[in-house]
Amino acid sequence: MFAVRRLNVETAKRAFSSSAANATKVAVLGAAGGIGQPLSLTLKQNELISHLSLYDIVNGPGVAADLDHIDIDGKVTGYTPDNDGLKHAITDATIIVIPAGVPRKPGMTRDDLFNTNAGIVKDLATAAAQYAPKAHMAIISNPVNSTVPIVSEIFKKYKVYDPKRIFGVTTLDVVRASRFTSQLKGTSTKNEKITVVGGHSGVTIIPLLSQTGSTFTDDELKALTHRIQFGGDEVVKAKAGSGSATLSMSFAAARFVNSLLRALKGESGIIEPAYVRSPLFESKGLEYFASNVELSREGVGKIHDLGPLNQYEKQLLEAALPELKKNIAKGVDFVHK
Repeated sequence: MFAVRRLNVETAKRAFSSSAANATKVAVLGAAGGIGQPLSLTLKQNELISHLSLYDIVNGPGVAADLDHIDIDGKVTGYTPDNDGLKHAITDATIIVIPAGVPRKPGMTRDDLFNTNAGIVKDLATAAAQYAPKAHMAIISNPVNSTVPIVSEIFKKYKVYDPKRIFGVTTLDVVRASRFTSQLKGTSTKNEKITVVGGHSGVTIIPLLSQTGSTFTDDELKALTHRIQFGGDEVVKAKAGSGSATLSMSFAAARFVNSLLRALKGESGIIEPAYVRSPLFESKGLEYFASNVELSREGVGKIHDLGPLNQYEKQLLEAALPELKKNIAKGVDFVHK
């Protein structure tokens, strides 16, 4: 009897130890918004997440209560700013996803969002630097070209900066590129894996269509490139002032978070596009650049180079670099001035 009981205790200890080792808390900041709600719903279904922590200035607990009724294992908690809610939401988080901010409206560019969203991201990054300095930061809030430098500069100020842990989520650009190319060619999206590099707005988005193996007429190439660069405008116009790309962005963000979770747990060979601290164009004064990144246990692993570019793509790159440089400087200056 004693031997059986002892075995059961040891088995329970091992099970608890395994469960603790696999415990993964993901925090979504801005969880009640247009991106935050569908993103949180998708993340609730991810078995790699043991604790989904939701924060928003209003209705965080409401979204959490709603999701907690779904019959999928995993803890869900919700917070507002009251009673140190942000601190509790992010403490011990493995990944912090930030979709918080205001959406674009017709006629607005991502830069038009800067004054509002930059302040929101700065405040959230300050809390993360204090209460979750080891978390991996996945930044969705636009303009990503500027908000990623904001988060980085805040972490530098608090002396907890690790560039391997800070990502601008640009997955939506490759999702759109795959979809738009398949529509043009009449193919399956599964067969259209498009590399997209640069940044995450307008002319800084550079689809490398020459690397697909498909052929395009000059008109097709220019039209498809423009659609990928300004795909967000289609949604903003179609929603007629009621919002921007929320569902497609939440889909793309959930894909990125899932890939990062798998890499953090030791799976190798996982490549996702991301806007990160990059050596690719440091010689031109660019600290950040989006390209294919092999994810690792540390976050950012190998940063892939761009590969061969045709003349048209070289022109796109030439147009993107000065714009990116301005975007980055804008984010850095916001923190220091």
